Amino acid sequence: MKNIFIAAVLITFLFSCTNTKNEEKEECVEKTICTDTTAETTCPFLTTDNNGNVVMSYIKEKNDTLAVICYAISTDKGYSFGEPIEIPASKDVHPSAENLPKMAFKPNGEIIAVWGVDNGNPKKKYAGLVYYAQSFDEGKNWSEAKQLVEDTTSIDQRYFDISVLQNGEVGIIWLDSRTKTDKEGSTLYYGETNGKNGFQNEKPIAETICQCCRTDLFVDSKGAIHAAYRDIINDSIRDMVHTISIDGGKTFSSSNRISADNWAIDGCPHTGPTMAENTNGLHFAWYTMGGGSGVFYSFTNDNGKTFSIRDSVSTKPSAKHPQLGALPNGEVIIVWDETIQKGENYNAWVGLQHRTNEGKVVSTQYITADDAISGYPVIKAIDDNEVLVAWVQKHQDVKNKLVENTKQKHSKGGQVYYKMIHLK
Repeated sequence: MKNIFIAAVLITFLFSCTNTKNEEKEECVEKTICTDTTAETTCPFLTTDNNGNVVMSYIKEKNDTLAVICYAISTDKGYSFGEPIEIPASKDVHPSAENLPKMAFKPNGEIIAVWGVDNGNPKKKYAGLVYYAQSFDEGKNWSEAKQLVEDTTSIDQRYFDISVLQNGEVGIIWLDSRTKTDKEGSTLYYGETNGKNGFQNEKPIAETICQCCRTDLFVDSKGAIHAAYRDIINDSIRDMVHTISIDGGKTFSSSNRISADNWAIDGCPHTGPTMAENTNGLHFAWYTMGGGSGVFYSFTNDNGKTFSIRDSVSTKPSAKHPQLGALPNGEVIIVWDETIQKGENYNAWVGLQHRTNEGKVVSTQYITADDAISGYPVIKAIDDNEVLVAWVQKHQDVKNKLVENTKQKHSKGGQVYYKMIHLK
């Protein structure tokens, strides 16, 4: 009888170990957010709902001219996601990885989805408008689409970002065509929600902003509102700057350069800044070709009055689109994409760099294969040892298909993938 008991214990132990190993292996495998692999998906965005669950939104392209925003909720910290929910009002969404749709969940359970649509016109060929919809019953029903800006003199609003404010409302910044200067660039606007009435009280907070780079809006642990963007300085230099509001968005400070890269370029890089906070201050990452090429990192411990000397994340000129996050223990994670040659093909993969609380490099790795075209990663810290990363991936044979379909409104062949990264 004793021998039978021991044998049973050993079998149970071995089965448990086997299951554990299989589960750990499965957890590290990249997965697609959409179970319908024939559907094209793009523009992933990660956030959390009012219950602390990880939420991923993305665009599902139904055909060559029709797309819709979907989102899915994870109840296991990002290892898997539930059935996708469509936002019906978003049927005119324009897929753009640099101007990707975003969602915010208020503490009271209200959900807001924001996206861009085409507004090409004789005055500005590639203009766009920003729309949003609200849900007051946890996503069961959604309002009709509302235009962010009602002023008809504004013909272009793009490259927005949103964040939940300390008072429970949602703040938004965006680039707007309305300007009071003859100098090149867009105007940076700020607004915030007023309960169920949606976004109100818009106002300009900066001018001469690089027209086609994403902006970043961040609310720190004390409630201060930070904005980072690529400014046009002295008519030719396009460097990253930072501004802060310590009075709940009533006023914003004068902008201050994050790094004096002095990148003089007559054009738009289509890659904006990113920031996150830990107990040591605010951390930033961005792309430049001024004084060296690639993705760089810096931090401030005095709310943007001074910044550390920039440090290289990747010196490859093709390294772009960084996204940055802070783990609960304060350590910093940066992701980006860059080109890699594989045989005769030029592919792209996603890099991930782990830094200490003070910003010192711990490790650098590439988390996607080198035989595909992977880009525009987004990141969500899960705990001290895990971070969730999502990105868009296409395979080389699809790249050739893209060339043949340049006249179609939407891109072809992309899939949103995600993967849990174990840091230790």
